[in-house]
Amino acid sequence: MTDFERLNVLVLAGGLSHERDVSLRSGRRVADGLSAHGHRVTMHEPDAMLLAAIRELEPDVVWPALHGASGENGALRALLTTAGVPFVGADAEAARLAWLKPVAKTVVSRAGVQTPSSVTLPTETFRELGAVSVLEALGDVLAAPLVVKPAEGGSAQGVTFVDDIADLPRALVNAYTYNDVALIERRVTGIEVAVTVLDTGAGPVALPAVEIVPRNGVYSFEARYNAGETSFYTPARLTDAATEKVAAAAITAHEALGLRHLSRVDLIVDPDGVPWFLEANVLPGLTETSLVPLAIEAAGFDLGAVYAGLAERAIRDAATFVE
Repeated sequence: MTDFERLNVLVLAGGLSHERDVSLRSGRRVADGLSAHGHRVTMHEPDAMLLAAIRELEPDVVWPALHGASGENGALRALLTTAGVPFVGADAEAARLAWLKPVAKTVVSRAGVQTPSSVTLPTETFRELGAVSVLEALGDVLAAPLVVKPAEGGSAQGVTFVDDIADLPRALVNAYTYNDVALIERRVTGIEVAVTVLDTGAGPVALPAVEIVPRNGVYSFEARYNAGETSFYTPARLTDAATEKVAAAAITAHEALGLRHLSRVDLIVDPDGVPWFLEANVLPGLTETSLVPLAIEAAGFDLGAVYAGLAERAIRDAATFVE
């Protein structure tokens, strides 16, 4: 049992984002882990009844397992803070920084971590300057291979690898399906890794990096959540020097963005062993095929104990803030 004995925990999962199903799976895994450690858990959707439910349940802590805008753009976290309810994960300001990929790239780059060069294009740019003119200008300055992705969002939804510049318009349309701003990024080739950063009270620690090897070469939505579509190696098959650099880069990104408790930093390690920052996840997936549980177990920790420890840390942080 934990220092807090039996906690009353409200797990938030579901919502209306494109990642609803993933969120429900993550939430159930968190709830099961907490229940196994003796805590009382209630699951709830982020709906019109949520604030009333919080008042009625009076949870000791909220454990958000919400993927997509509703859980990661900072809005809900700001409401919880205003209501004085402790919650696991980044505060509203840090969540907003990490959620906006172009902003996160700038912040992390200024902290000294390499990130691929990129161009950020809102849909308004095409309306104001003309689609033909903008595409011609992009074709003059950009060279494949590229990655085009929504500036907000997760689970690789709306992401397209562009090996021929002629395919850029289609990739932009795909990204705009999910967000009004697209990020066009130079594609760095190498070993794709995800590093979980965990902090239950003694400072952020990078857990063993997870190497990602999709069967078809692309870590797509399907490859993330369908068993057998991707092979994972934990720890990642990196040199000792690259392993140290990856861990340092992940912690630097975590701290530069002001994240807390738990995050996942996605990187590409190039052939020279240099880690390149792609994005940081303030609420990474916690499903049976997700990367964070793999890293936690590879570090020798029990999943439920870690989830309970994070809940306790959130309560302590809230108490310190009040004081």
